[in-house]
Amino acid sequence: MRSITGIPVAEFARRRRQLMGMAGDDAILVLPAAPQRVRSHDTHYPYRQDSDFWYLSGFPEPDAVLVLVPGRRHGEALLFCRERDPEREAWDGPRFGQEGAVAAFGMDDAYPIDDLDDILPGLLEGRSRVYYHFGRDAEFDLKLIGWVNRVRAQVRHGAQPPHEFLELGHLLHEQRLFKSADELRLMQKAAEISIRAHQEAMRAVRPGMYEYELQAELERVFRASDACPAYASIVGAGANGCVLHYIANNARVRDGDLVLVDAGAEYRCYAADITRTFPANGRFGKEQRALHDLVGQAQAAALSLARPGTPWIAMHEAAVETLTEGLLRLGLLKGSLEKNLSEERYRRFYRHKSGHWLGLDVHDVGDYRIDGESRLLEPGMVFTIEPGLYVMPDDTSVHERWRGIGIRTEDNVVVTEDGHRVLTEGLARSADEIEAFMAG
Repeated sequence: MRSITGIPVAEFARRRRQLMGMAGDDAILVLPAAPQRVRSHDTHYPYRQDSDFWYLSGFPEPDAVLVLVPGRRHGEALLFCRERDPEREAWDGPRFGQEGAVAAFGMDDAYPIDDLDDILPGLLEGRSRVYYHFGRDAEFDLKLIGWVNRVRAQVRHGAQPPHEFLELGHLLHEQRLFKSADELRLMQKAAEISIRAHQEAMRAVRPGMYEYELQAELERVFRASDACPAYASIVGAGANGCVLHYIANNARVRDGDLVLVDAGAEYRCYAADITRTFPANGRFGKEQRALHDLVGQAQAAALSLARPGTPWIAMHEAAVETLTEGLLRLGLLKGSLEKNLSEERYRRFYRHKSGHWLGLDVHDVGDYRIDGESRLLEPGMVFTIEPGLYVMPDDTSVHERWRGIGIRTEDNVVVTEDGHRVLTEGLARSADEIEAFMAG
């Protein structure tokens, strides 16, 4: 049975079993749902479930706690959640309740969230290790410590309290790094929605409009496709494209500007993350094209290494070397390639890494290094490749014709058994492709 999440219920159960297998039979794992967040006074932000809680349950409601008890004869996967309440549901919408938690989400058992205080100490008793995200929620941290202390208080009566507390992310985030076929299907859908949104922005752009008008085009496509923004959309015209996390999106687009759009849809909690940079008037200027081509060459150099066995850092190093060679060729850097690389002079124009993991979080979980060494790529990993160049408008060390040009090109890539697949392949990337699309 496929759940409302787009992921089969059986896959959530498999994830829980895999995690419990790594934790061991004498462990207990505790994951609270994300709290509702106040936006202002008595209004809330749209609710977004905690990614780890979602990954293991698919349960969409707040005020819930997932408890995994490996090897427990009376059920290993327990969910504490809100009870059905016709009065509150008339205000806030339907709840699954305990029956729904079992029937729709495959839990072994479910209890009212108000019973957590009475039941959890008994579940902790006899377990030697507690896996939990310490430090995320100070209020819940104190509750958990209180429950453990209640077990400790019964030691003289034979109770066995946990004696080891371990960070849950160490196990869970390594598991989340490798995407299943169902996850990749949802990520492909998020990518396709995002591609359509970027295409609409390219079609809609006109000198004289405002950045927020392009943002509206992007996010209209997201919502019309049953998705939402995976992060705050970046729409930076002209020099605003040089600001890496620009989100004001309130400036006027001028004739001759490049527009950098970094925006992605979130579909069923899975994120896409795409950046394209295109000319407001449909034609790249000479310097704009030179830098855009160079960013494209750097992305191609990184992408050529996206295959099993490649160290993660190698893709960034390939992009950096390509960008540095090009900046020397164009005269924006001086000296030898070796000196520019060793002294990181390129960082004046390229200040960020060339990609990040992608999944339930835009900057998804998973270690980039193992035992001090860059980890090797493996099938099922999904990440972005996003080199860029940013010549600040006040950089008097370069000729004024280069100043205020900001460019980034970002695609989403999954490692396959024999190489890679670009989830965002369908979107115009090169200057020629972008100009042809905008003219069409």
